[in-house]
Amino acid sequence: MLTAFGRAFTTPDLRKKLLFTLAIMAIFRLGSHIPTPGINYQLVQQCQKAAGPQGSLLGLANLFSGGALLQLSVFALGIMPYITASIIIQLLTVVIPRFEALKKEGQAGQTKMTQYTRYLTIGLAVLQSSTLITTARNPSTLLGGSSATCPRIMNDDNIPTMLIMILTLTAGTGLVMWLGEQVTERGVGNGMSLLILTSIAASVPGSVWAIHHQGWGRFFIVIIMGLVITTAVVFVENAQRRIPVQYAKRMIGRRSYGGTTTYIPLKVNMANVIPLIFASSLLSLPVLLASFNRGNGQTAPAGWVQWVQENLSKGDHPYYMLLFTVLIVFFTFFYVSITYQPDEVADNLKQAGSFIPGVRAGKATAQYLNYVLTRVTVVGALYLAILALIPLIALAMVSADQNFPFGGASIIILVGVGLETVKQIDSKLQQHHYEGFLR
Repeated sequence: MLTAFGRAFTTPDLRKKLLFTLAIMAIFRLGSHIPTPGINYQLVQQCQKAAGPQGSLLGLANLFSGGALLQLSVFALGIMPYITASIIIQLLTVVIPRFEALKKEGQAGQTKMTQYTRYLTIGLAVLQSSTLITTARNPSTLLGGSSATCPRIMNDDNIPTMLIMILTLTAGTGLVMWLGEQVTERGVGNGMSLLILTSIAASVPGSVWAIHHQGWGRFFIVIIMGLVITTAVVFVENAQRRIPVQYAKRMIGRRSYGGTTTYIPLKVNMANVIPLIFASSLLSLPVLLASFNRGNGQTAPAGWVQWVQENLSKGDHPYYMLLFTVLIVFFTFFYVSITYQPDEVADNLKQAGSFIPGVRAGKATAQYLNYVLTRVTVVGALYLAILALIPLIALAMVSADQNFPFGGASIIILVGVGLETVKQIDSKLQQHHYEGFLR
């Protein structure tokens, strides 16, 4: 990886792309530390120090924003509205025929889908910023702690001030989306993915350094475990089940065409981090409902509220871990079944005059692909569940927060985006060498 980056900086055109990408990443990190107008930044820091580990969904959203969410900066929402909008549009493609038709139109249809994603991103940004600002009026609900340790963090909570804050956060989301698109067009790699990588990487040093308070021996053990986990994640993220495909030979005149052999790659982790996001979001709903039904302090809360607060509000509880694992496995199969259609792949193979050796074309091919896909998805679901439990086990064993860098969504994104970016740099380097040879 370091060799690829070193060679890239010696190539003038690629060096400009890399410097442009690094500049955008620096701007993104700078905006994550600029407080929103109307927010007392010193009181926000005071509340964060007094609060304990955050809940699963809030911790995940804060991780994706690089800590900007709980600091209520202008980039507080980060890239999360765009991620949510992209997932919604992708799921609606299966439901709405218009979106499915656009998906099959190629580049023109993809441009239209991107435009819909932008509109939905801005709408979600308005909704999420309104919720965030409304919750910030009671900072103990957002940041944790009590009203004594976490006083008012807003200088003024009248309607005009709140509208300005909502407008600022929405504009920050729009700017983040634009920065990501600029990196995709003029830089190296996928812009949105690199911004998420920047946010997560910014929190890794603090999360790792916080462990040394438990002792240097435990600190070095965690570092060694992190290296082992990272190596395993790199191996699994590159793992594929390759299904061989044979193209039939055709005689045109005296020439023979076709007869080549290729393969259909099925990744072990086809769902990426989507199941983790879905599972965290669903588990956070009962906790959110329970927080609004705690009672007034004079009457005891309802039984279900007490059960949720005792069993689902802490990530290290066995019930939470069990439900989290079950939801991850379920959403992995759900997402893969929506995004990968064996029937469509079988039809495409039949139309191209190709077949899987030993399997009949058509329905038999679809059944075989579905059989292989199910077996691969089982491994991928268990892999995601194990990775998701690593930060929760660390929360119980080393008193680390749920942004523990060697597990969960963070390690998958760091490794996945890093590998994909290095592959793009290598491909551009090879293209540059070919151009130099042709000249």
